[in-house]
Amino acid sequence: MKKLHPTQDKLLNLLRKNIDDPLTIREIQDELNISSTSVVAHHITQLEKKGYLKRNPNNPKDYQILSDSPEKLITYLNLYGLAQCGPKGSILEGDPEDRIPIASRLVSFPVVEAFMVKAKGDSMEPKIHEGDFVIARKGNEAESGNIVVCVNGGEAMIKRIKKENDSVILISENSSYSPFLAASDFRVEGVVKGVIARTL
Repeated sequence: MKKLHPTQDKLLNLLRKNIDDPLTIREIQDELNISSTSVVAHHITQLEKKGYLKRNPNNPKDYQILSDSPEKLITYLNLYGLAQCGPKGSILEGDPEDRIPIASRLVSFPVVEAFMVKAKGDSMEPKIHEGDFVIARKGNEAESGNIVVCVNGGEAMIKRIKKENDSVILISENSSYSPFLAASDFRVEGVVKGVIARTL
């Protein structure tokens, strides 16, 4: 790994020390007596470029220190099918259909939390096409507006969710399909983080 600037070395140690309760940019600035938040942001970016740090672009407080647990250049993600799961079933419970090699740097979060599904149908076009490989981050929580891999009515699917009061509405990107209310067994399997387009 490339040599660190003294400030970056201090910053990395501070991030490591607070990994369970991450600090804000402003708190890091105060802790290290750095002149501005933009300087903190610059040093964090340098830690990423030098291979010491990996951040979730959607949540800057979600990061992994790669020098503590380095990732391999190539990782194999489990590929699951979008199929009927049965009552309270999960697509992640069965054996994966395949394991797909992918460059770890293409995944913006710890690769151990990643899985893939192969899209079917045209309901998420033009964003996701049939046969595309969809990368998702495992988890049962999602925010309104997220595109998720989910189980609804025993069926695994990819949909954008909208939360209204106590209800969840499932929305297709393709306007030919109408939004509909989530079933009682609705469960998020993971939030979609990337799409690898099929090759013709």
